[in-house]
Amino acid sequence: LTDALFSLGNVHYHGDGVQEDKAKAAQCWAKAAMQGDVESRYNLGVIAGNKRDYDRAVRHYLIAAKMGDEGSVESIKEFFMAGRTTREQYAEALKGYQDAVEEMKSHDRDEASALMKS
Repeated sequence: LTDALFSLGNVHYHGDGVQEDKAKAAQCWAKAAMQGDVESRYNLGVIAGNKRDYDRAVRHYLIAAKMGDEGSVESIKEFFMAGRTTREQYAEALKGYQDAVEEMKSHDRDEASALMKS
């Protein structure tokens, strides 16, 4: 369901076969994000940033970063460099991202990957 909501959000955002409707796109992405879709969460951050609602954008990006989304970390880094977020928020995003990436690693997965390559 989250993939469908994410895709529907893209269709509305870009006006692909339907009239462009950014508000409807945001609604679809919000529903998907509430169900754990990281790409939708990132897109909500983009929308908030475009509206200059940097606090809201950072909140979305922090959630996505903690789910392992590298683009969200980069966005928070850009906000930090522009003075739109704090060093603490940037550090929180980095740590959350690193924790998510570390959690996704496993010895078994690494072994399976090595076997597939040989």
